Amino acid sequence: MNEKPKLNIPGIILKVIIAWMILAFIVYPVVYLLGNIFYHDGQVSTEVFGKVFSSRRAMQSLWNSFVLAVTLVVTVNIAGTLCVLFTEYWEIKGARVLKLAYMSSLVYGGVVLVSGYKYVYGEKGLLTKLLLQVFPDMNPSWFTGYGAVVFVMTFACTQNHMMFLKNAIHSLDYHTIEAAKNMGSSGGAILFKIVMPVLKPTFFAITILTFLTGLGAMAAPVIIGGENFQTINPMIITFSKSTYSREVAAFLAIILGVATIILLSVFSKIEKGGNYISVSKTKAKLTKQKIQNPALNVLAHVIAYVMFAVYTVPIVLVVLYSFCDSLTIKTGELTAASFTLENYKKLFTSMEAVEPYIVSIVYSILAAVIAAAVSVICVRFVQKSKNKLNVLFEYGVLIPWLLPGTLIALGLTVAYGDKNPLIFNKVLVGTTVILLIGYTVIKLPFSYRMIKAAFFSLDGDLEEAAKCMGAGAFTTMRRVILPVIFPMVMSVVILNFNGLLSDYDMSVFLYHPLLQPLGVVIKAASDESASVDARAMSFVYTVVLMILSSIALYFGQGSGMDKIKKMKQKRLEKRVAGTGN
Repeated sequence: MNEKPKLNIPGIILKVIIAWMILAFIVYPVVYLLGNIFYHDGQVSTEVFGKVFSSRRAMQSLWNSFVLAVTLVVTVNIAGTLCVLFTEYWEIKGARVLKLAYMSSLVYGGVVLVSGYKYVYGEKGLLTKLLLQVFPDMNPSWFTGYGAVVFVMTFACTQNHMMFLKNAIHSLDYHTIEAAKNMGSSGGAILFKIVMPVLKPTFFAITILTFLTGLGAMAAPVIIGGENFQTINPMIITFSKSTYSREVAAFLAIILGVATIILLSVFSKIEKGGNYISVSKTKAKLTKQKIQNPALNVLAHVIAYVMFAVYTVPIVLVVLYSFCDSLTIKTGELTAASFTLENYKKLFTSMEAVEPYIVSIVYSILAAVIAAAVSVICVRFVQKSKNKLNVLFEYGVLIPWLLPGTLIALGLTVAYGDKNPLIFNKVLVGTTVILLIGYTVIKLPFSYRMIKAAFFSLDGDLEEAAKCMGAGAFTTMRRVILPVIFPMVMSVVILNFNGLLSDYDMSVFLYHPLLQPLGVVIKAASDESASVDARAMSFVYTVVLMILSSIALYFGQGSGMDKIKKMKQKRLEKRVAGTGN
């Protein structure tokens, strides 16, 4: 008589918990938000359409968002491609130094980066003061609006090129380049007819990310957009502050979400229909190409170092100002007597000064770990369970990928706000929890996709061997699977932590005034009305933040992760050897 399989009670409980989390914090807020917009007094309402389409500001913000997104696709691809070509493809003097500058956007981005550019080019910026001495009649507020936003975001969004396009360049087959040279092709012909076509898939992926970044731009339009150039997300913040216009904010967020879904579908279809050049099975390592034309070679070097200056000047000034007294920061006049350690001393001795760091670090660590843990569990459910309904876990955690962060944040605010029976926002603990939930939700899609890829690399024989030795599901996961995928999980946690540390987009909706995260504090310090002391501390916050982000990036993507992998491999080998004995 065959024994019935034992009921996995812990597994069922875990599924119920994860399913509740997905329904409660991803699905329900969005559905509740839609209900608040289109359903009033027991009947369907279309009143919001009239509010949105009759609002000049709302319609202008929609237009501005799409114009910005299209513009950035062009400018970011040009700047990012040049960054990669200057450091990885062409022979450029000082390429290693240039590479460090171009990769700065990996550790210096978001509201922190935009604030840094404002300190250089803004009304009270160093460059503006120098220009006023030469052109006293010029407008000191020249660095605002569409042009300023495009300029800042062009150099802020090239990190994808430095990560993905760089790897694609290194995967090129040098045999094809040599063959083209032997046939008499020029350097330009090789670049545009051989190299660029092979990079098409990477360009498609980066273009999608860039377009979506421009469409959902927040920090740059808020800080330097001015009154004449506001995009959808800043308008959502403005409209969400009023009960009357909250519907308009929600509807704008929905439009942004719908546009995101449509664009992802269109770009995916275009990408699948592309024809790309294949490479040979035996590849030769890429050798940097010398620009033969002397004039073009000089021009390339000039452009490379002008871009170097654009990337580095804001960072250098932020570091310098972090060591300056309040008077110097106010006047912008640097002297030998300007430098002091008082700002850093205040950071490490004043609880008020260090509190934003503690708040952001705690939020970021908790959200990064929870997102990774939920992703590991969901991947396991989807891959190993015979129940086809478990694929719903995958769909659930990937929902935030299709929705803008503002829609998720607004949904959480409305669903768990003070008018909801749950009364989340009436107590400090509830508001703290809701921001943690928001952070976790926006990091779930990335975590799930990366960890799912790690599971595909697992050797199935290891798990089968563990089962044959009588190990249960929990023991197999803890002793066999997690040690193998640990480097990837650790990398995901660190990158999530890095991305959340200076978050402003989600924080501005969900933070509590008594627990302000770092991004909110730095943004407030960039306002014209901010005190000199607040501005001085923002420089210190930015420097320490860059250091923390660099350390996180080192362990998440660099040599630090390689060391972690080697350590885990040695431990696994010792464990296997001990079992064999």
